[in-house]
Amino acid sequence: MLRVVLAMLLPLAAHQSPLPIDCSDIYSGGSGRDGVYTIYPAGTTSPVQVYCDMSKDSTENTAEKWTIIQRRQDGTVNFYMKWEHYRAGFGSAAGEYWLGLENMHLITQAKNYELRVDMEDFEGQKVYAQYSSFSVGPESEGYKLNLGSFTRGAAGDSLSLHNGQKFTTTDNDQDTHNSNCARLAFGAFWYAACFGANPNGIYTWGPSPQAAGVQWNSFRGLEYSLKTMIMKIRPVSA
Repeated sequence: MLRVVLAMLLPLAAHQSPLPIDCSDIYSGGSGRDGVYTIYPAGTTSPVQVYCDMSKDSTENTAEKWTIIQRRQDGTVNFYMKWEHYRAGFGSAAGEYWLGLENMHLITQAKNYELRVDMEDFEGQKVYAQYSSFSVGPESEGYKLNLGSFTRGAAGDSLSLHNGQKFTTTDNDQDTHNSNCARLAFGAFWYAACFGANPNGIYTWGPSPQAAGVQWNSFRGLEYSLKTMIMKIRPVSA
């Protein structure tokens, strides 16, 4: 009897899907709608909620399968946070959030990813910037940003300046400036000395003479804070 039971269970086990680590896995599992899903970058004991952008690309007519790793849209979440918060992640996948540096590292070690940054100003203009590859190194290396080349997008390239930089927060200064860029920019990011993009800056509305805000220099300059900014990744073969 035991042999019969085992024989029945083995085929089931062989066909069980591995736990999803990103939204492309969710899509492959049969869920093709935009929304909040659970992924497991660190295994079964560490579920993480993310927002998946599954909408179709209008030019390619294929599903996007983007995993949102950062989203700013209304200022409801405080992004002026310390190292431990940026390491673990914060906010709500249904709204504004940061996925977490450790999660980003684990996810981007498993596959090759590309990055897209969507943004909108307060006049309703929507643009994006896309990069050929994106990964985050381990904490022992300061969660260093590894970014590929800028490939397209009317937003222009304001992120390549940050390539190869370690992540800086107010309590962990790893930038190349003689001061702490996170404190100067009221945010946290892969700052150099200091930035061309500041996705995690303080949320303000439009013109910002103090050069503080959610900024993308090649789009609206460093004296304008954007309405939305969304960073998202997907496997290169998606």
